[in-house]
Amino acid sequence: MKVILFGSTGMIGQGVLNECLKDSQVESVLVVNRQSCKKRNPKLKEIIQPDFFHLSPISKELSAYDACFYCLGITSAGLSETDYHRNTYELTIKIAEEVLKANKELTFCYISGAGTDSSEKGKTMWARVKGKTENTLLKMPFKNAYMFRPGFIQPLNGIKSKTRLYNAMYAFFKPFYFMLIHLEGIVTNTETLGKAMIIAASEGYNKKILESKDINEIVRRK
Repeated sequence: MKVILFGSTGMIGQGVLNECLKDSQVESVLVVNRQSCKKRNPKLKEIIQPDFFHLSPISKELSAYDACFYCLGITSAGLSETDYHRNTYELTIKIAEEVLKANKELTFCYISGAGTDSSEKGKTMWARVKGKTENTLLKMPFKNAYMFRPGFIQPLNGIKSKTRLYNAMYAFFKPFYFMLIHLEGIVTNTETLGKAMIIAASEGYNKKILESKDINEIVRRK
């Protein structure tokens, strides 16, 4: 399986990239970043593309892949709905369209979040926008599309978030992770999430939307 990965410098993306590089099913990984992920591996190719809204300069590089793992994301804190919509819905769909144009038989895996609002009508702004993004992706003519909705994600293997507040929170909960790990309905980790995306893309899954419980189960079942 050949994989395109967006967002490999973020906390989730780092975890997904690590699992892709370790997994024998993954033949190669193309990471598209605004800045380098600073990793070297025989399976890894990196393209630096400052403007993700304009991928036409690298369109030829995006062809002949089996899966796209979309791990880009920003917090909605302090953003207007217009700005969050542009950086979440509009950017995701623009990238998805470009990737689909280059690969007709591709599986798209999208990192969403627990509490996402599929009705698009709820009171919580980020949940509405994420719901709209999911709904649009699921209507696109991909070979398969899976929406991942993790809740609390414990970073493993030295991975850190770009957000200081999140790092402080993860450090606080780290001593209690041995207890939290049993709360499978709301808790997972970067390693399990990466493995789950690889399994869904390579083998399929009976649900299009995977909550934390599904993410943990698909890996445990494997």
